[in-house]
This record gives sequence, C-alpha cells and structure tokens, in this order.
Amino acid sequence: MPKNSKRFNELLKKVDVNKIYSVDEAVSTVKTLASAKFDETVEIALKLNVDPRHADQMVRGSVVLPAGTGKSVRVAVVAKDAKASEASEAGADIVGADDLIEEIQKGNINFDVLIATPNLMGLVGKVGRILGPKGVMPNPKTGTVTMDVAQAVKNAKGGQVNFRVDKQGNIHAGLGKASFSKEQLLDNITTFIKTINKHKPATAKGRYVTHASLSLTMSPAVTLDNQEIIDLK
Repeated sequence: MPKNSKRFNELLKKVDVNKIYSVDEAVSTVKTLASAKFDETVEIALKLNVDPRHADQMVRGSVVLPAGTGKSVRVAVVAKDAKASEASEAGADIVGADDLIEEIQKGNINFDVLIATPNLMGLVGKVGRILGPKGVMPNPKTGTVTMDVAQAVKNAKGGQVNFRVDKQGNIHAGLGKASFSKEQLLDNITTFIKTINKHKPATAKGRYVTHASLSLTMSPAVTLDNQEIIDLK
C-alpha cells in the first residue's frame, strides 16, 4: 500500500512509531489495523545479527504453528509405490514421480509445498532450477525430504511455516490471520520466535535479534521489544 494513501495515514494514527511494543501489546494493536476487504495475514519481520554468506551462520528450518496459518495449502509429493499411497491417504493434493516432474518441467506448478522421498531426490534435481527460485525445492532442514511422507503432508496442511534468512540477515513469515483470536496469534508468534532462537548459530556473536516488527499485509508495522524476543526460549 502506498504510504501516502488516505487509509494508510489513518492507520498510522493508531501506531506510536516511537514506542517499543511488547508482543502482547503488538498483537492487540495489529488486530485493530485490519482494514482490507480480505482477511489480512499477520506478518513478522526479524533482523538477525548473522552473516548468511557463511554456511555456519545460515538460519533455516521449519515450525508447525499451533493455531495453523489460516491458509489453504496445496501439497504435492514425489513418491512411488507404498509411499505414494501413504501420501494420498494423508491428504496430499498431487502425488506422482516422473509424471509430476514432467508437469513441473512444463511450468505447471499447482502446489504450495513439494515433499519428496530421499530416494527420488535425483529425479527432483532435474527441476531444481525451476523449484529453487520459487522457494519450493524439497529440503531435509524443512522436513520436506523424508520417508515419513504422511507426517510431512500433515505438517504442511496443519500450519507448517518454513523460514530462511536472506542475504541481509532478514526473516519474514506469515503467522496467522487478522481474524484469529489474540490467544491464537500469541501462541503462533511465541512458538515461531522460540524456534528462531533455537536456531541461533553457535558462531553468531553479539545480539542475535537486532530488530523485530509485526504488521498486517496492508498496515504499518509496530516495533517489537528485542529483549523480550531474545528472552523467549
């Protein structure tokens, strides 16, 4: 949303730009900022004091949010035989092997999450250049390369959020919807932050989280208390 829009300026009046908000206060405030004609996503932005150019400072993983994401997720699984049946029974939207890879090569990516069994990652590698830029390449760190495809499908459908620090040390994630209750959002946000803290690289020096904020899809951001974020274990 352009910052000079009338609606954005009205929302800014509800935010104290000089204030450091507790997570509890931030959630209460952000919920009052819902103004779009759709159910906006509650988004967290974290600036981490890491250098992701070094492999030992890459912060990457996944977490299943207790209240889910509020989004309908389409899951595809690259698997064969018994594992393909297992994926279908768990609720996967698309299951295949060579045929699924052929569809991806044609540019038909009708899914939000792609899961693969380890023995078929060679097959998936053929479309790595297509999947990588779209952020859907299966990876063991996010639980999307696994023999337990049923659990992976359930996680993806049940509110799993994958995170990865970008080149500037930032992590962004959607942690629910504006329509969620305050308690649901607090559960999701604290679960996410605790997971990020558990992924702190041993080689990261100084203050781990240097900036944190919460916002809606089309709202101003409120600044979170760094120390409270760091203290969540």
